[in-house]
Amino acid sequence: MYTMMQVCRELDMTYQTLKYYCNEGLVPNVKRDSNNRRVFDEKDVKWIRDLTCLKKCDMSILEMKEYLELCLQGECTILQRKEMLTKKREALLDTIKELEDSVAYIDWKQNFYDEVLSGTRPYISNLIRTEE
Repeated sequence: MYTMMQVCRELDMTYQTLKYYCNEGLVPNVKRDSNNRRVFDEKDVKWIRDLTCLKKCDMSILEMKEYLELCLQGECTILQRKEMLTKKREALLDTIKELEDSVAYIDWKQNFYDEVLSGTRPYISNLIRTEE
C-alpha cells in the first residue's frame, strides 16, 4: 500500500493534484488506513498514472470522468473508449502540426535575421513605412 505522498513521489505529481483527483471521484474505490488517510494499491497507482497521461493528452476533468465511467462498465465500452481516444489523438496531431508550423516560422525568421546580419540580404520590414 502507498500513502498519498509516496504516490506523488512515484508519479512526480503534486499532493494537491492527487487530492483533487480523489475528491473529484477520478480515483474509484479509494481505501483508507486506520487513521482515515487515503492509501493506494498497485492498481490504483497504475490508474493514477493513466490519469496523468490522459491529462497530458489534454483531456479535461469532465472527459476523464466520462472515460472512467466507461472503464468501470467493462469490456462492453471498449469501442466508445477507442473513439474518445481517437478524437483526442486527432486533436493532438492538429496541435503538433500547429507547433511544427510555428517552429518553421521561427526557423525562417532566424535565417532571415542571420542573412541580414551577415549582409547577404537587405533588411526589409513590413512595419516600417518607407517613401517610395
